[in-house]
Amino acid sequence: MAAPHSGSGKTTLAALLCLAFRARGLTVQPFKLGPDYLDPTHLTRAAGQAARNLDTFLLPPARMQELFWRGARGAEVAVVEGVMGLYDGRDPQSDEHSTADLARLLGLPVVLVIDASGMARTVAALAAGLRDFGPVKVAGVILNRVGSVRHAELCEVALRQVGLPVLGFVLRDDALHLPSRHLGLLSAEQAAWDEAAALEAARHLRLDDLLGLTAQGVERPVVRDTALGALEFPAPTVRIAYAYDEAFHFYYPDALDELRLAGAELVPFSPLRDAGLPENIGGLLLGGGYPEAHAEQLAANSSLRQSVRDFAESGRPVLGECGGLMYLAQSLEDLEGRRHEMCGVVPYHTRMQPRLSLGYREATALAGTPLAPAGTVLRGHEFHFSHLTHAPTHPAYRWADHTGAEVLEGYSQGNVLASYLHLHYAASPELARRLVQACKG
Repeated sequence: MAAPHSGSGKTTLAALLCLAFRARGLTVQPFKLGPDYLDPTHLTRAAGQAARNLDTFLLPPARMQELFWRGARGAEVAVVEGVMGLYDGRDPQSDEHSTADLARLLGLPVVLVIDASGMARTVAALAAGLRDFGPVKVAGVILNRVGSVRHAELCEVALRQVGLPVLGFVLRDDALHLPSRHLGLLSAEQAAWDEAAALEAARHLRLDDLLGLTAQGVERPVVRDTALGALEFPAPTVRIAYAYDEAFHFYYPDALDELRLAGAELVPFSPLRDAGLPENIGGLLLGGGYPEAHAEQLAANSSLRQSVRDFAESGRPVLGECGGLMYLAQSLEDLEGRRHEMCGVVPYHTRMQPRLSLGYREATALAGTPLAPAGTVLRGHEFHFSHLTHAPTHPAYRWADHTGAEVLEGYSQGNVLASYLHLHYAASPELARRLVQACKG
């Protein structure tokens, strides 16, 4: 699923297709290109099973193919939502890390989602330009936000002139709009559709045509046999607790699977509501999320914060990622200037600011951690509005910014690793194996 630009309705259409295929009784596996944690929640809800991230920067090409086919095992339909415009990637001179790049890598056809508002014949020029600009196979077009059935018919006549079939359309409907806030779309838990109304909106999608045209010429690349069979987890050798609630829920499903493949039993807990950590755990994961939106409640749960401090002092591994770093710090200051007490494991303070830090990073570990030895080069992603109130005193990573200047980031001391960097353990399974071994003591 690709588009000329962001905001065309890729997430909406991908979710509608997942819902419509599922209503037919088909097993659907959704995927999302890029490091985003929020769009996949809408695909997950619509498909009834977890959407998986495919990221051409974080994941090596062979690993990307393996994870796609591993994720798609047992499914009858795979729906992959792209990112930004079809050819938008690392820079304006290359398709690298774009939706087109992913389509070629996986050998998949592209379905264009075009916002037809205010257009008719021009839709054909736009779609033909996208098809002809690069070597991608465009199977057809889905028209989004059309004003009427007659409007869709006019667009279809124009598209027929350039040899592109219309695979359906969706009428303009404000009820389908997915609201957002500063990190992107709201999650599906915060902005859920009425499924009956969504299925009604999907009634003009031509599912048979879409399935028939997109299945043509798709060939599975050579991947390891283990990627195609059922995923079998070994008997767990250690329990690892991970924060999972409204404040913390940014985890890649494939990364969690790597921990399970390495021998971990993953035990969820809620920093918002639980009085203490789960029993008999060897490690603690605090992923990203929205701690700033729940800062007052997190601060009020003093017994859980004390439990986290006690666990860190025991010497067992504690990892905080982005929101997890904020929670492990001494305090969090919100946009109104109110300071909320956090766990105090990391001797930093964080402050919300209107300035966004984002981008891919190639980082070098400055010291040995539960994840990697010193000197290991890791690829990760930043996306956050909070910042440290001072330079890090025990930085975990070093990288160069877009000017070439050195950046020191995060916290690494003994058994505690905290950083704004989002990592993908499935990109480097040795990270998961090392962490599980460290948690076993």
